[in-house]
Amino acid sequence: MAGLYLEEFQVGHVFRHSLTKTVTESDNMLFSTMTLNPQPLHIDFDFASKSEWGKPLVNSLFTLGLMIGISVHDTTLGTTLANLGMTETVFPNPVFLGDTIRVETEVLSVRDSKSKPDRGIVEFEHRAFNQNGALVARCIRQAMIRKMAA
Repeated sequence: MAGLYLEEFQVGHVFRHSLTKTVTESDNMLFSTMTLNPQPLHIDFDFASKSEWGKPLVNSLFTLGLMIGISVHDTTLGTTLANLGMTETVFPNPVFLGDTIRVETEVLSVRDSKSKPDRGIVEFEHRAFNQNGALVARCIRQAMIRKMAA
């Protein structure tokens, strides 16, 4: 697996993920309807055209999932035991259909588990940007990560 073990994470390291994604209408519509989110700002072009944005906004929870998903291959693929939580999640700029998202992840802290010797906790800051370099999402995430086998 491509994921890193607890001992391989270094505080301050920034991963600049090479994977990017252009958000499509299908992405936004499918995610919104699968999660039973009928917000017309996401799924009703006529309604959204009369909003301050003039067009549909991409569902922010799709943006959050995409941001974290893009980070997985470089960081935690196969080594995550649990996603423990997210804090300070913000969306400072909207994402629109056709925007291309890129992500970077910074390691904020690394510590051993207090109760289980085979794992530890890594705290990440994920940041997503659109094609113009505008920050569109940011969150702090804590994940339980495997240690290397002894």
